[in-house]
Amino acid sequence: MALNDRQRRFVEEYLKDLNATQAAIRAGYSERSARQYGESLLSKPAIQAAVAEAQEARAKRVEVDQDYVLQRLIEIDQMDVLDILNDDMSLKPVSNWPRVWRQYLSGFDLAEMFEGRGEDRDIVGILKKIKWPDKVRNLELLGRHFGMFPSKVEHTGQGGGPIRVKSEREMTDAELMAIIEGGDTEGKK
Repeated sequence: MALNDRQRRFVEEYLKDLNATQAAIRAGYSERSARQYGESLLSKPAIQAAVAEAQEARAKRVEVDQDYVLQRLIEIDQMDVLDILNDDMSLKPVSNWPRVWRQYLSGFDLAEMFEGRGEDRDIVGILKKIKWPDKVRNLELLGRHFGMFPSKVEHTGQGGGPIRVKSEREMTDAELMAIIEGGDTEGKK
């Protein structure tokens, strides 16, 4: 099925932020019904194929794929402050910093420090603040990619079925007392 102009526009707009509702609005669909239009459009195989094709073309064009993103996350994880500091804690010249530091530095502030007031004021030092990427967040992103931190955990009972839970009325006095005292009632009847 060939896409009409508005559907093609929806695909283009969807790629901007992956927000189906906003893409529908920008593509000219009714604002009041945009959420429904967006959901409906994304459920169509032709739209799904067009989105996948456009995403693949963009990934090739900008040369960014999962491997690229993972490599950058690994580079950030391996950043070492010794790469930019001398033993006396002074900063090495920026031109001597490894490329990874120059690319991923989150912030760099310089502030002159003075002593005295007015014309008697003398500069006594320069305060340098360096902010590097959040390494814990970086590791979290890496871990999520490899499924180490599932966002959803499902529990099932015996044989994959539902978990059987007894109500208070179904429990014996001994089972209730075990729960109150913090004991285990597993396997007891």
